[in-house]
Amino acid sequence: MEQVARARQDLVIANRVLALQQVVDAYGHVSIRNPVDPSRFFLSRSLSPELVELDDLIEFRLDGTAIADGRPPYLERFIHGAIYEARPEVNVVIHAHAESTLPFGITGAPLRPVIHSARGIGAEIPVWDIAERFGDDTNLLVTDVEQGRDLARRLAGNTVVLMRGHGFASVGQSIVQAVGTAINLPKNARVLLEAMRLGEVKALAPGEIASDRRTDFNSAPSRRGWHYWATKAGCAHLL
Repeated sequence: MEQVARARQDLVIANRVLALQQVVDAYGHVSIRNPVDPSRFFLSRSLSPELVELDDLIEFRLDGTAIADGRPPYLERFIHGAIYEARPEVNVVIHAHAESTLPFGITGAPLRPVIHSARGIGAEIPVWDIAERFGDDTNLLVTDVEQGRDLARRLAGNTVVLMRGHGFASVGQSIVQAVGTAINLPKNARVLLEAMRLGEVKALAPGEIASDRRTDFNSAPSRRGWHYWATKAGCAHLL
């Protein structure tokens, strides 16, 4: 189906773009919901995002089980399935370990939007600590459905959730929105950390943050960024 083919191509582009922008390295992953069957999603086999091709994509049920595919999956596929299960409006999920976001998951300092391009991260970014429910005998990774659902509960209706000592998960309704959010989240964190060294920080006002909800991610400016990223990542042929 044309919709499914387009979603799969966009997913390959997203993997490559997030790697190019150093949001993910050898680890981290991005998924997209099946546009004709919302009870399923596509995610690469266990592979570094920079290397993902169309043939590497696996279709999963929301409980993280692969559909007729025996290749090794990502261990933390449960992050994706649990968020799709909890958030019917979400079509893209990203998990990454960007270092600039980590200080905000291990201190009391909140990660707030301070630059215009990061309006989409939202006014509130909760922190999920796996030890609160699952104790201190884990490796901090989300390795089963219950851990994924607990993370999804902490995300709630927000766009981003930080994972204590681990990284973050972020969501979007479209691939362009989700990838843009994931790129601008660590950028915003770097700016905020530097601003905190200089003195008092002025975060974006509620109205400025809310203005992101009026953004048209199919507009020419939004698509311009998507085309630029895809071309730089060597994926222009998939546009």
